[in-house]
Amino acid sequence: MLFNSIDFAIFLPIVFVLYWFVVQKNLRFQNLLLVVSSYIFYGWWDWRFLSLIAFSTIVDYAVGVALSKQNDSGKRKILLWISILVNLGFLGFFKYYNFFLDNFITAFTFFGSEIQANSLNIILPVGISFYTFQTLSYTIDVYKNKLEPTKNFISFAAFVSFFPQLVAGPIERATNLLPQFFRHRRFKYNHAIDGLRQILWGLFKKVVIADNCATYANYIFDNSVDLNGSTLVLGAVFFTFQIYGDFSGYSDIAIGVSRLFGFNLKQNFAFPYFSRDIAEFWRRWHISLSTWFRDYLYIPVGGSRGTLAKTIRNVFIIFIVSGFWHGANWTFIIWGALNAVYFLPILLTKNNRNHLDIVAEGKYLPSFKEFGLMSFTFILTVFAWIFFRAETLEHAFNYVSGIFSHSIFSVPYFKDGSLAIPTLILIVFFIFIEWIGRRDKYAIESIFIRQSVLKWSFYYLILILIFVFAGSNQEFIYFQF
Repeated sequence: MLFNSIDFAIFLPIVFVLYWFVVQKNLRFQNLLLVVSSYIFYGWWDWRFLSLIAFSTIVDYAVGVALSKQNDSGKRKILLWISILVNLGFLGFFKYYNFFLDNFITAFTFFGSEIQANSLNIILPVGISFYTFQTLSYTIDVYKNKLEPTKNFISFAAFVSFFPQLVAGPIERATNLLPQFFRHRRFKYNHAIDGLRQILWGLFKKVVIADNCATYANYIFDNSVDLNGSTLVLGAVFFTFQIYGDFSGYSDIAIGVSRLFGFNLKQNFAFPYFSRDIAEFWRRWHISLSTWFRDYLYIPVGGSRGTLAKTIRNVFIIFIVSGFWHGANWTFIIWGALNAVYFLPILLTKNNRNHLDIVAEGKYLPSFKEFGLMSFTFILTVFAWIFFRAETLEHAFNYVSGIFSHSIFSVPYFKDGSLAIPTLILIVFFIFIEWIGRRDKYAIESIFIRQSVLKWSFYYLILILIFVFAGSNQEFIYFQF
């Protein structure tokens, strides 16, 4: 079920009314309602894959209970590995089976041997990368004694399948989200209004910015061989705003919907395109995944401790694995490796913690130095997104070579050139609002909040823009991951 669909517009009010007006006084029934609602929400796409969520839930719940009763370190490790192998086994089969098979065949063909093997027509379950990592964080934290295992199956099932963030995050830690299912929740008007405000901004990001940018990004990437360099640059820029509007828009809607039900999810994006270096960018982009890899992969393999060679190795491990998490394609691996190359000089010179504050704090405009740093970081990011968006490595390299040609000085071409102008204007408006609200958790959290007339005029403006400029109804990009 898509957030930007009529189905969800009907589904959400029904669940909201049942949650607050029918089962409000019974916490167990509230949690049970969330489980049922979440399974309906997910099953709307394909009910067959509900068995995967159910099985993963049962396994990790049982492992958690068993860990609470087990003191033998060897047996505790076995229990942990059961959880890891089950979860990553499902993820590996559905997401990476054909990738490894195809590359295995290619490798043997290269050395003169031919292997006959058929790839499988596998449908990738929506959100499997997200809920897999969420449940893994639970068992790992229980194993490390950072979290008390729950013995309430309904609450745990609600944590695993919580529908606002089930299919595209944020990837919540059990230490933050799970305890909220054990606390009695009361309806708070100001929290609900704040949630609706964030939903509004998330919808604007998705249907106005992302979907309109997608129209031109898709056309340019699909026809890159026939287009000049300047058009290819604009195609990369359009995709840059498409993926940000799409993914951060989903996170905003997920967090806003959660607020309607009395839950607080962690911020997943913190205005990453205003970053002054690539380290700051990764502290602000897809925060839930970046911190997950930091805590459960980068630090356990050694982090920045040890020799220079090990530090370099660890940086490449975390970025390449992060790239591979996004999809079974060499383009994602190169995208991850490219970001590792960006990050290494900053880490090795110990400048990776330079920009922990908000850019241009207390000022309306950035300094020339800040603007230069933001621009350079943005250019690096746009270049890396080319590999992320390309269908194949050959496509990516051809796209890049097309940019770095004499045609980059030509006038950009659009099939429907006049229609691209409103999209560019909307992007400028979007950047302006994001800049004004960069101190908050989302851009319009406090904008015009004390000026009633301006506030409501602004909300109506956003609604009008959504209805007038809503692009073609497209799935969220991260559904494929």
